[in-house]
Amino acid sequence: MTTTQDAYRECEAITKAQARNFYYGIRLLPAAKRSVLCAVYALARRIDDIGDGDLPTGQKVTALAQLRQALGDMARSDDPVLLAVADAARRFPIPLGAFAEIVDGVEMDVTGRTYATFDELVVYCRCVAGSVGRLCLGVFGSKPDPQASAYADALGIALQQTNILRDIREDLGNGRVYLPQSDLDSFGVELKLDERGALVDKDGELAALISFSAERARRWYADGLRLMPLLDRRSAACCGAMAGIYSRLLARIAADPTTVYDKRMSLSGREKASVALRALMGLHG
Repeated sequence: MTTTQDAYRECEAITKAQARNFYYGIRLLPAAKRSVLCAVYALARRIDDIGDGDLPTGQKVTALAQLRQALGDMARSDDPVLLAVADAARRFPIPLGAFAEIVDGVEMDVTGRTYATFDELVVYCRCVAGSVGRLCLGVFGSKPDPQASAYADALGIALQQTNILRDIREDLGNGRVYLPQSDLDSFGVELKLDERGALVDKDGELAALISFSAERARRWYADGLRLMPLLDRRSAACCGAMAGIYSRLLARIAADPTTVYDKRMSLSGREKASVALRALMGLHG
């Protein structure tokens, strides 16, 4: 039988192995919160992995439905990830309904949802990433403020917009388009890949759209980072490290949108560690 300690240990192993950006922030937390946030990450990752896996669409939909059902009965589960999350929810005010929102968002991916307007895209971002921000807030705790949850939501949405801009080429190759059709039309962009698998942008319309989108994402960061003064020092450091890594990515994309045309942009391990250290020192970026 899996013990609670074993369950948390497995979640920490999953997080350390797979959370290439988030783990730089998570490891800044004290041990108790770190274990709980690893459990949250491990379950969110499991949901996301269903959407990104190799199963046929119908089997993905079934797997998501089964997981949605399992979310309602975590306390009696012997699955280590569900066991850890159930224990975490007894100790911290974690909004468990946010996991169902992640399932909703991944279902949008699985069924090939596209987005006519930016407002529609925000709904998707809120499901797959704003929900994670609210889950993290349940672990962090905060000073009393009626807007705390909204700030956490906005920060998650900002991070997801960064992901979308970074992964335009990769997503298009997988048959997914997240950029709103209204934005594509406004900038005269038709997303295409050339024979090398790179994004086509003959006259710079795509670069202009990416620059516009990056500036819009920056405004979401500005709103979301209003959460920081409400957090304790270690939680603020964790949040700041996560946000700092993604905001640096966004700054690089904004400075030269063509960098995402033929490769997946990322920060080096040294750069991520530097951001985490600065966050621990109470510095931004």
